[in-house]
Amino acid sequence: MGTFLDMRSSMNANASGSIGVSLTTVPQLFGIIGLQTKNVANPIVTLAGTVGISGGALGNTFTIDIVRGVTGGTTIYSLQSAIALNVLNGSDSYSFNVQDLLAPAAAETVYTAFISGGPLAVLTGARNGPETFYGIASSSE
Repeated sequence: MGTFLDMRSSMNANASGSIGVSLTTVPQLFGIIGLQTKNVANPIVTLAGTVGISGGALGNTFTIDIVRGVTGGTTIYSLQSAIALNVLNGSDSYSFNVQDLLAPAAAETVYTAFISGGPLAVLTGARNGPETFYGIASSSE
């Protein structure tokens, strides 16, 4: 039976339309959490989140990278997706789920979430909310 270790969340924007940050080709931080993994060997870490994007056009893409650590850490997940065509005059939310099954034994493990836009997305795409990132750490022992 699994044992709960910790759960943390990071909410950068709580609703659609609550922010208006242009997408850039340089990854931008939208979430950071530190999970208390209590030096357990092989913790099971489940991470999830949602981002809202507006202003899509044909060929626009975005990338979400989840990094164990801070800038320069180990990328454990990378999602590239097309911005839906219906976003041209509105917005859409995109969700992701990640597991880190190779997390090291540590008192705390930090995870960061970044988003960037493809070359066409930076012309018209914007992060407009919601933006959430959360994680749960458990042990199989």
